[in-house]
Amino acid sequence: MVVKKSNPKKLEQFRKSLLKIKENIVHDIKNMTAVNSADHKDNVGDVSGHALHIADVATDMYDREFNLGLASNDRELLNHVEGALKRIQDKNFGLCTVCKKSITAARLKALPYVETCLKCQEEIEKKK
Repeated sequence: MVVKKSNPKKLEQFRKSLLKIKENIVHDIKNMTAVNSADHKDNVGDVSGHALHIADVATDMYDREFNLGLASNDRELLNHVEGALKRIQDKNFGLCTVCKKSITAARLKALPYVETCLKCQEEIEKKK
């Protein structure tokens, strides 16, 4: 199913869905950034003169790294969403970026930011 200008209602539904996903991702990234900044300020040093316990330091480092990984994943997803919004604007939403064939409606519904048809995605995964 290619969502062409002949079906502006469906195209608008996808656009709204993508904008909502984008809004959620940006919100999550902002929250993770705020939490990491607050944690870093809190853990710069112990004002009581006692060193922080090594287990606490390790836990804090793990949490920070985990949040950075999530933020990185969110930024990658955000790039995919922005790409899909651009494809809507350019009138080629619903076309595989590799083979230029239609992406199935079920795939677009599940992942509105998807760039490739299932066949091309399988080929990409095989190469990894």
